[in-house]
Amino acid sequence: MTTPHPTHVPAPPAGTPQPSSTANAAATTGPADWPLWEVFVRSRRGLSHTHAGSLHAPDAQMALRNARDLYTRRSEGVSLWVVPSTQITASSPDEKDTFFEPAGDKPYRHPTFYEIPEGVHHL
Repeated sequence: MTTPHPTHVPAPPAGTPQPSSTANAAATTGPADWPLWEVFVRSRRGLSHTHAGSLHAPDAQMALRNARDLYTRRSEGVSLWVVPSTQITASSPDEKDTFFEPAGDKPYRHPTFYEIPEGVHHL
């Protein structure tokens, strides 16, 4: 009787469920290989989400759970957003003058051209 070579791994029997590719990928890669997620938290007193930080996670659900544990420890949050950092597109700080220049030639957007009626107190 021969013994199998120690590096030989027999194939699973037919009909054996195979692990999902995301679970398999998470098992073979480490946290440094996971995608970076940006975390936004809406506080109890806030009306909008604000950027709280970043974290690495293998998928969106794990990123959401980790964000909850990291950024809302004292129950200060009521809502979380996690966004893959690769999906965020931002303007360049170096191009701020040329990028925002078109807004400068629209003075009608400033309230200096409007007269406030006497009966209006809180505008």
